[in-house]
Amino acid sequence: MAKATTIKEALVKWEEKTGEKAAEATAVKLYSQIPPIEKMDASLAALVSCERLSLSTNCIEKIANLNGLKNLRILSLGRNNIKNLNGLEAVGDSLEELWISYNQIDKLKGIHVMKKLKVLYISNNLVKEWAEFQKLADLPALVDLVFVGNPLEEKHSQDGNWLEEATRRLPKLKKLDGEKHICRRDEEESDL
Repeated sequence: MAKATTIKEALVKWEEKTGEKAAEATAVKLYSQIPPIEKMDASLAALVSCERLSLSTNCIEKIANLNGLKNLRILSLGRNNIKNLNGLEAVGDSLEELWISYNQIDKLKGIHVMKKLKVLYISNNLVKEWAEFQKLADLPALVDLVFVGNPLEEKHSQDGNWLEEATRRLPKLKKLDGEKHICRRDEEESDL
């Protein structure tokens, strides 16, 4: 089997293809590498100006080495093999969007560090308990959540109470699973 592509090798290919320097770039796309990237290694530290990083469609198992990315606002890690959210602490004060659908996440431990996170796309993972979903209430800025395709959503959509239960637990959401909706609090205030 072919050896995995390293972040360093992917950055060299990306620089050759785009003509940009990784250290100066605000958007870096390292998705769908052949062979795929398996580790978020220390080479990511070179991306000091990066605001938007895409590592989707690889074979990454762990979020790591984001320490140098102080300007990172959007992180795309969809379609990997990520099992948990450890490693996000380094970007907890800057990250506004996390795209992490199609992974193997069942627990949301560690999500609370994301103080500016507005958008979380975490569809098609393995979250099955309300106790885990409830951890999203610790995100003060969260307004857009895509959670479809998790066992918890599938069960409650089948029961016909997903929207009601999810918005009751996260009343600040403006958009759930791609659908805009007005939360009950807004309706109550308009009646005053």
